[in-house]
Amino acid sequence: MSKSSPLSRTHWVADADIEWEILDEYCKRKIMAYNDGLMVVKVHFKKGGIGAIHQHIHTQGSFVESGVFEVIIGDEKKILKQGDVFFIPPSVDHGVVALKEGVLVDSFNPMRADFIQ
Repeated sequence: MSKSSPLSRTHWVADADIEWEILDEYCKRKIMAYNDGLMVVKVHFKKGGIGAIHQHIHTQGSFVESGVFEVIIGDEKKILKQGDVFFIPPSVDHGVVALKEGVLVDSFNPMRADFIQ
């Protein structure tokens, strides 16, 4: 977790107050807020950035804030753009490829403890 992004004890979170965590040369994220039941994370992808196929026990909902993404969920593949949403049930393989630079806003239930360790 970004050092400047504490466990949410307030109703308000300012984007400018949270630092980006660099994941690789194409991808960075901000953990915006969380408690035990919910986590909100912004993920910025440069064109060509990949969120490798993976799965986790968390339910995930993702909003395409900007950009264009190829999204793979299970055996399905779709192209999503700004304003679109995708939903991933627990333990289902999924991943993304950024076809155009953009940002995904991910929500997880429960929160991703692995992101803050």
